[in-house]
Amino acid sequence: MTAPALDDLLGGMHVVAVPMRVPFRGVRVREAVLLEGPRGWGEFAPFLEYGPAEASRWLASGIEAAWEGWPEPVRDTVPVNATVPAVGPDEVAGVLARFPGCTTAKVKVAERGQPSSADVDRVAAVRSALGHGGRIRVDANGGWGVDEAADVLGRLARYHLEYAEQPCASLEELRDLRVVLGRRGLDLPVAADESIRKAADPLRVKALGAADVVVVKVAPLGGVRRALEVVAACGLPAVVSSALDTSVGIAGGVALAAALPSLEHACGLGTVALLGGDVTTEPLVPDHGSLPVGRVPVDPALLERWSAPPDRTAWWRDRVVAAYAHLDAGGPG
Repeated sequence: MTAPALDDLLGGMHVVAVPMRVPFRGVRVREAVLLEGPRGWGEFAPFLEYGPAEASRWLASGIEAAWEGWPEPVRDTVPVNATVPAVGPDEVAGVLARFPGCTTAKVKVAERGQPSSADVDRVAAVRSALGHGGRIRVDANGGWGVDEAADVLGRLARYHLEYAEQPCASLEELRDLRVVLGRRGLDLPVAADESIRKAADPLRVKALGAADVVVVKVAPLGGVRRALEVVAACGLPAVVSSALDTSVGIAGGVALAAALPSLEHACGLGTVALLGGDVTTEPLVPDHGSLPVGRVPVDPALLERWSAPPDRTAWWRDRVVAAYAHLDAGGPG
């Protein structure tokens, strides 16, 4: 697609700053740019560590949503998982209560500064809350080396994990971990997340045999259409996840999950429940464990309620301009 003129993009942008209910990967306030275009609203909210070239893919995703629209869905609802941050076991039940009807939970592990025993206690509490029929997946965000990952996952295996998401940082480590787990007799699938969205070539996961599942996020891959291409090329089961978005961004993830030919796993798109506010009166929070497919109506009063301070709005405006300059190389095509 052809990107809109920069002036049109900037003219329809709104910057919001929404507090988190609990800190999530160190984030206490989630800032995002909402883009209004002829097809509705898109979101641009790359995390702070992304430079302009990487951030341009997030901008491409927001432009696709607001100016082009999404492919036709093949399902009307998308099953989602609960997300449990690195909280203490006594807080688990309260977190899960924010995800009504969800029978799958993604549990954050390998939190910096916490011992592995905290991971075990947290996962044990989730298993107790979900019962034997619930599914549990753990997400280490690349926080372990191969040996530590194998050891901790061996201790967590008693809780019958669905898979381990990004236990190690690199694709080579994921490949080696799969070998070690196999030698130890642990039948535990490995999922690649950061290795897909941060890699220059997201398809190397298939070439190296580094994962059993791919976790894909719409924004870091450049939009729904680009993400569909990556999933098809990888040839592995896909889980669609979010990047800690408002309901506008989540709607893009739902659009991707709704367009996938096959959807074997619940998706990580229930994270609006972790925010202390939203930009719509119809937030995309789980209902009976699933989310509806469709557009999100943005409420002007909530845009004003969560409006970012002028200095942060200016900072994000500069970031949009910098990312826009890279669209021809890594943005919408």
